[in-house]
Amino acid sequence: MSPIISPSELKEIFRNPDLIILDARAGKDMRQNYLDHHIKGARFIDLDKDLAEIGDDAAFGGRHPLPEIQKFAQTLAEFGISESSHLVIYDDKNGANAAARAWWMLRSFGLKNVQVLDGGIQSAEKQGIEFSSGDETFEKEGVIKKDHWLLPVKSLEGVENELTGRSSTVVDVRDAYRYKGESEPIDLVAGHIPGAINIPFSENLDEKGNFLKPEVLKEKYQKLLKDNPQHLIIHCGSGVTACHTILALDYAGFPIPDLYVGSWSEWSRREGKEIAKES
Repeated sequence: MSPIISPSELKEIFRNPDLIILDARAGKDMRQNYLDHHIKGARFIDLDKDLAEIGDDAAFGGRHPLPEIQKFAQTLAEFGISESSHLVIYDDKNGANAAARAWWMLRSFGLKNVQVLDGGIQSAEKQGIEFSSGDETFEKEGVIKKDHWLLPVKSLEGVENELTGRSSTVVDVRDAYRYKGESEPIDLVAGHIPGAINIPFSENLDEKGNFLKPEVLKEKYQKLLKDNPQHLIIHCGSGVTACHTILALDYAGFPIPDLYVGSWSEWSRREGKEIAKES
C-alpha cells in the first residue's frame, strides 16, 4: 500500500467499514478547529497527548519524545483501531504538522494499512469530501499487544557515534535558516548538529503543496545524497517533521531510515554538545 493517498482515492473508499480517518492537525486551538470543521467521521489525535509523552526536561528526549508503546496501544484501542483498520491521516500542513508522525508511529507499531492524505484537509475540501462538526462517536477496540517499536530509532548517543565513525548521513530537515543558525523560533539555541547535512522537508513538495511523484523524489534524493554514507538518520526540531521526510523516502521506494526522535530540541539542550553554525 502506498503511504500516500490522493483525495480522489479517499473519496472512492469513504464508505469502507474498515476506514478510520485521523485528524492530526496540531498547534493552538486545533482541538476547537476540529470540533468546528473536520472530515466526516474523523477522530482527532493530539500530538502532545497521543503521539508523544512530554517529559520535564527536553534535554533528555526532546520536546516530543515517543510514548511507551503499551500506552500507545491503549490509545489505539480508545480510537477503535484494530489490526485490520485502514487508516488515513491528515493535517493542514500536508503531513508536516503531525500526520506524518502519526503515520510513522502507526507503521512502527506494526499496522500495515496506513496512509497520509496528499494535500491535507485543504485537498479534501476541494475534492468535495463530506465534512462535519462536533465530536464523533465510535466503538473502542481491544488492545493490540506490542512490546517495542518496529521502525529504527536513534538516541543522541547513537547519532554521535555514527557521526564519529562516519558510517551514517545525518539529515536535518528543518528550514535552512534554522540549520544555518541565523535564528531559532522554537528551541533555545540556533544552529545544527556538526556533520549533519540540510535537506528541508519542504523540498518533498511541489509548488501546489503536494508530494512530488515517487520517481521525482527518488531521483532528487539520489542526487542530494550522492557520495554520502547510504545509512540515513533523519531529524528535525523535535522528531515530528522528520517523519515527513521519512514518509517521502518510503514513498520514493527507499528503505525507511532511522529517526532521531530527540532531534535538535534534545541536542541543543544537552550540556557539552557542540553546536555548528554557518555564516
